[in-house]
Amino acid sequence: MNTPRSAPTDTRTDDDPASSNDKRRAAALSLAAWKQFVNVARPYWLGDQKRTAWTLLVLLIVLMLVETKLAVMLNDQAGEMTSALAGRNGDRFWNAVRACLLVLAFAVPVYAFYYYMRDRFANQWRRWLTGRFLDGYLKERKYYALGANSEIDNPDQRISEDINTFTGRSIHFLLIFLGSIMQLVAFSTVLWSISQVLVGVLAVYALTGTVVALYVFGNPLIQLNFWQLRREADFRFSLIRLRENAESIAFYRGEAQERAHIDGKFDSVIQNFARLIRKQCSLNLFQRTFSQLTLVLPFIILAQGVLSGELEVGRAVQAAGAFTAVLTAVGVIVDNFESLSRFVAGIDRLQGLSALVLPDAAPEAPAAGEHPRIRMRPGEHLALEALTLHPPQSERVLIRELNLVLKPGDALLITGDSGCGKSSLLRAIAGLWNTGSGTIQHPPLESCFFLPQQPYLQAGTLRSQLLYPSGTSSLGDAELLEILDQAHLPHLAARVGGLDAVQDWEKLLSVGEQQRLAFARVLVHRPSIVILDEATSALDSGNEASLYARLRANGTTLISIAHRAAVLRHHTHVLRLLGDGAWEMHDAEGYQFDGAVVPLRGSGGGTGAGTGASLQLVTPAPVMAATG
Repeated sequence: MNTPRSAPTDTRTDDDPASSNDKRRAAALSLAAWKQFVNVARPYWLGDQKRTAWTLLVLLIVLMLVETKLAVMLNDQAGEMTSALAGRNGDRFWNAVRACLLVLAFAVPVYAFYYYMRDRFANQWRRWLTGRFLDGYLKERKYYALGANSEIDNPDQRISEDINTFTGRSIHFLLIFLGSIMQLVAFSTVLWSISQVLVGVLAVYALTGTVVALYVFGNPLIQLNFWQLRREADFRFSLIRLRENAESIAFYRGEAQERAHIDGKFDSVIQNFARLIRKQCSLNLFQRTFSQLTLVLPFIILAQGVLSGELEVGRAVQAAGAFTAVLTAVGVIVDNFESLSRFVAGIDRLQGLSALVLPDAAPEAPAAGEHPRIRMRPGEHLALEALTLHPPQSERVLIRELNLVLKPGDALLITGDSGCGKSSLLRAIAGLWNTGSGTIQHPPLESCFFLPQQPYLQAGTLRSQLLYPSGTSSLGDAELLEILDQAHLPHLAARVGGLDAVQDWEKLLSVGEQQRLAFARVLVHRPSIVILDEATSALDSGNEASLYARLRANGTTLISIAHRAAVLRHHTHVLRLLGDGAWEMHDAEGYQFDGAVVPLRGSGGGTGAGTGASLQLVTPAPVMAATG
């Protein structure tokens, strides 16, 4: 059974996010976005890492307080130097220069240490949050369910990139807002002591700018950034798909089709980005106007006082500096709106993933209208009780009311036309598909081993290929080499450089060698049940017969999907799937793939629909019982 890779779900050609019918929408810069942020961030600040998190935050706040105090002192000394120059007072000027240099001697290392601790904090948070999402993503095979059901797009990108953006931007914006509050308090005092009128003008100016930024540029930018993240991920996935299927595409000479597909994804990226930069251009014009007016606004207000001699030139410069600092503090949303909108779009994507993979966020009850679920129950052997199977998110019935008990030493061959549900039944037995009804009783999962048609070969050594999915084994090198010989790969280790050689195994080994290596894994782990999905399709008849015979000689219980008549002699029974939920059970002895046989159990009423009635096996001492 080939596990589908994570794939993008957005296949529309309409590039206008506003006209899309996709249900997922980025949250606006509002209370909803704040709730999403809290849902993702809270476990770190209130969980097992809370002591470290709060300690680092307090340290950063202390550094910010020191930095703010030093900034006020530098602003004061800048005013002193200006007044000294205007009054041609040399002593006063050089005293101000020495004081300024002394402040800088402390300010520079504080500034550098602050940014070092900020980035270190974000890196630590990313490591913890990525681990949390990976735990949920891999637990209970949710990575498979997400790929099969296509509930969200590109979970890999959300974990690798969106978490990094989330942690880095969260720390960045948290400290910006805290620093703005400190800056506001510190410089407002300075500004109030010079001009109360300037404070009033500043309040109105900042409030107006913030309201315009939120209501004119807010939601459009967030939506466009949300879609940009998604379409960038889709474009990247199309390139990954080209690399992973390079050989098949090369054999088909499918470069033109692949280029058309990639161009379509890239066009979506470019078109959405074109709309984004047009909206960003408008925001840039507003931001630049908003910030540049502060260069002249305080001087216009204070000019009369300076010209009349009521106010020193240095005090005017000091007031202008304080005005700029306070405006920066209260206008933090305006100044950071572009990155803030991207941040909110990323939060929405992480919240969507967390709702599906994290245990404390995922919904426990099935939504209204969903199919009932197949129940999994531990037992001593494998048994299917009234199993009805649907594909995920489909009303189609693949198998209806299937009952069987597989005892130790049995061997069941599953056959039928393509698309009738053979591999789907194996997915259900493995717990990958659970849409349907009935019960699957299974022995401990570690006693079951699945061999797909295309074996998975991880990056690593030859030893790791043999031990997969385990990481260690009590078997020595001599025993592993003996197992390779039993799997008809006697010279593989010597050819590749030994058991600890690292190679690109998918390219180095033929499909037949890969399938034999997968059989070697079975011999390493010695499971009691082996389930094979066309696992010998690339083997010649001699290798196939030898490997099947070895499994049967070990007393292994087999469930196979195959279409070759030669494998019948290695099985005790045949389950033939007829399509539309119908099935028949036959004795393997005498069964013919292209001939008529008398069913042991199955369709009932001549319609091919499973009835669940109890039928006797024709063998005198059956090893597999059909349960009613």
